[in-house]
Amino acid sequence: MNIIEAAIFLCFFSSSNVHFAGATKQTAGNITASENPFTPKASLIRYWNKRINGGSPPPSFFLSKASPLTTVDSTRFSSLASRHALDTRLFDFCTAAKLFCFPELAAHSVAEKHGDDVGFSVYTDKNFTNYGSDRLAGADTFKNYSGGDNIGVDSFRRYSRDSAGHDDRFSNYAGEVNVADQSFTTYATGSTGGSGDFTSYHQNANQPNGRFTSYSDEANGRSQSFAAYSENANSGAQTFTSYGKNGNGAPNGFSGYGSGSNVVKSGFSGYGETANGGNDTFASYGGGGNLPTNDFKKYGEGGNGDVFGFNSYRDQSNIGADSFSSYAKDSHNEKVNFVNYGKSFNLGSDDFTGYGQGKDAGNVSFKTYGQGPSFKAYDKDGVVFARYFNNASSSGGGKKVNKWIEPGKFFRESMLKEGTFMQMPDIRDKMPERTFLPRTIVSKLSFSSGETGEVRRIFAAGENSSMAGIISSAISECERPPSPGETKRCVGSAEDMIDFATSMLGHDIVVRTTENVVGSKKKILIGKVRGINGGDLTRAVSCHQSLYPYLLYYCHSVPKVRVYEADLLDPKSLEKINHGVAICHIDTSAWSASHGAFLALGFGPGRIEVCHWIFENDMTWTTLD
Repeated sequence: MNIIEAAIFLCFFSSSNVHFAGATKQTAGNITASENPFTPKASLIRYWNKRINGGSPPPSFFLSKASPLTTVDSTRFSSLASRHALDTRLFDFCTAAKLFCFPELAAHSVAEKHGDDVGFSVYTDKNFTNYGSDRLAGADTFKNYSGGDNIGVDSFRRYSRDSAGHDDRFSNYAGEVNVADQSFTTYATGSTGGSGDFTSYHQNANQPNGRFTSYSDEANGRSQSFAAYSENANSGAQTFTSYGKNGNGAPNGFSGYGSGSNVVKSGFSGYGETANGGNDTFASYGGGGNLPTNDFKKYGEGGNGDVFGFNSYRDQSNIGADSFSSYAKDSHNEKVNFVNYGKSFNLGSDDFTGYGQGKDAGNVSFKTYGQGPSFKAYDKDGVVFARYFNNASSSGGGKKVNKWIEPGKFFRESMLKEGTFMQMPDIRDKMPERTFLPRTIVSKLSFSSGETGEVRRIFAAGENSSMAGIISSAISECERPPSPGETKRCVGSAEDMIDFATSMLGHDIVVRTTENVVGSKKKILIGKVRGINGGDLTRAVSCHQSLYPYLLYYCHSVPKVRVYEADLLDPKSLEKINHGVAICHIDTSAWSASHGAFLALGFGPGRIEVCHWIFENDMTWTTLD
């Protein structure tokens, strides 16, 4: 090394605030002698020290989100991104960068035929193709399948096709799983007799997605039962396409489907179309759910003598929307009964288009039907409405009980006082663990609604797959226009987050989050409380995770807030168990009247302030005290 090279070398490290003093342990803000100074983490530390005033190192919770890529891998994947070739090394990229990618099922195929009854217990991530085809009687049991996994991806293709008297049982399937993706294609097509039972399917799952395509098509006398399907699930989608089409005498029962779920969308397209003598029952479907959306297209169209029963459908749910298009159209002697349909405690919307139009005989009855429907091109003959009422709620004042909104999720500012007992919500992070990408990589990746095809290609997200929906949803939310007074930006690198925070608040800033998750879902006692910046009104930048292959944050600058730190105590021992960070939004006038805060606390936009805790892995930036 010559003198000039040595001078440049020393100048670089002295300006980078790198410490070599014989340390072997990583300290936030410092780089040890054993660590490569050119890694993404080392680069982030230098960037923090350059952009953030005050001399404080990046907090450990923030630094832990830095990319774990080595210097060599970071350079290699950056080069692949420049050439739009990351998809050629996707598995290596996802593994090395600690990303959220679906497993490849091809390597886990279970395609062979079998003659014996089979029980699958504690099984996951499999591709079942031609499994159980042409089976005569017997039963296959899936128990605790994909349960408790982070990502449950399973594919059932041509399963039990052309079988006779073959039973399939799915018990506790994909329960407690985070991001489930199950695909049933041409399942039980052309089968005779037998049954398919789904019990506790996707129960308590986060982001459950199930697709049933051509399920039980042309089946004869085969029954399907869905009990506790997607119960208490969060933000998923279930689609039934051509389910039971051209079937003969095939009863289907949906019991407890989507009950207590949060924003679960179900689509029934061509369900029971041109079927003969079918019997479908929806009991407690979507009951107690939050924003359930159901879409029935060509359901029972052209059917003969089918019976459909909707009992306690979307009962006591919050808002929600249902669409019935061409339901039972051109059918013969069909009977449709709605009992306790849509008795939502908060106004929802229902749209019936071409419902029962052109039918021959049969009848439709609505008994104790809820509020606000829209009937278009509806056949009025043979239709009975009994005890129809509208119980739409008002956003004016008072407190209404909403059993779905988690206790403690929202609270009033007056609760933040020492000695207050309150319920702590579940502040645990339920998203898959991911890390930021280095700016040198994320800046080369497409991220816009016009380029979702390219994003899907990079991350091997098939059309209509769960990953495709995750990608589209995140991009749509990021492109949504900001609310009045809000400035927003989605960031996929730590450097981008620092830039946004400093552009809003300046360089004398600090980032905070709640210390841990102890006390979640329990009663806690508020200890010492400190208002940030003296408890005065201030402006903050809050950053919330979005589900995406790499760590993506939705950051927004919100005016007129107060931020607090509070010791959280065990109410019995009085010992400190956590140190919480809470933000109180003083101006809520631009919020929607259907916001969960008003459903939990009462009143409406602009009438009250709303506070909430900063959950695990979320964070808020404020100016230094």
